[in-house]
Amino acid sequence: MANPRTLDKRRKSVRNIKKITRTMELIATARFKQAMDRASAATAFTQRITQLVKDLTATELEFQHPLLEKRESKKKAVLLVLTSNRGLCGGYNGNICRASFPRLKELQDEYGEVELWISGKKGISIFRVQKKMTPDKSFFNFEDKPRYEEVEAIAVDLLDAFQASEIDRLDVAYMKFVSTSRQEPSVETLLPLSGLEGASESGASEAKPAAGSMYEFIPSAESILEEVVPTSFKVKLFKCFLDAAVCEQIARRVAMKAATENANDLIKFLSREYNRARQSRITNEIMEIIGGVEALASS
Repeated sequence: MANPRTLDKRRKSVRNIKKITRTMELIATARFKQAMDRASAATAFTQRITQLVKDLTATELEFQHPLLEKRESKKKAVLLVLTSNRGLCGGYNGNICRASFPRLKELQDEYGEVELWISGKKGISIFRVQKKMTPDKSFFNFEDKPRYEEVEAIAVDLLDAFQASEIDRLDVAYMKFVSTSRQEPSVETLLPLSGLEGASESGASEAKPAAGSMYEFIPSAESILEEVVPTSFKVKLFKCFLDAAVCEQIARRVAMKAATENANDLIKFLSREYNRARQSRITNEIMEIIGGVEALASS
């Protein structure tokens, strides 16, 4: 039978851990609500501007933006992986990295050079341990509230490199938010923008028949596309960061809730073991006293 003092000490330790996990669960819940509000506000804008670019490209325009053209060259590609700086969020970071591994191999086979960009300390650690790779660029300033200005700086660097033909493709691996009960790792190609993912299917089908007469261009279609197309890429990249922030808080909330429930179960188990050990010790002491009294009486 275990020592009651040891069991009681362990029970106190588990109770202290439970306080921490419960607090982290509450913090993750509050941060999730804030991140969810920002992501919801950006979703409508992202879908609308993506639909706008799709409608403009469907019209019979001679002008073609370089961001929309498929590249024949296969010189260089960039894989951007969005992970977290902190752990204690279940399989969040592991799932993202596992989803990015096949795409990384595909890019390495297809392109002459592949640059690995990673946001988050945990992703850097996973790639260093499992793939023996260090990122060409790393970012540590994105937490639960990514700012558009910070993401825009990365987007501008990528746009400049793409338009200068320094890179031919950009893929982003992140955790895509579908609903509060469903998040899935996703790897999307953001450059070139020929796919135009994110536009609503219904909007596309309704707009297509009259695409040529939907818009009047002032001063010209070229000047509008010069502004709208890069903005479309920036907001799509920003939406990836927002989704990653929301999913991280959901994963941390779920993980901390499970840890708190496990702590409760362990406390109950340790309490039972402590009571059994204590009763056993009391019984043994009583038996020793009785044995001592009988020995004195017989003498």
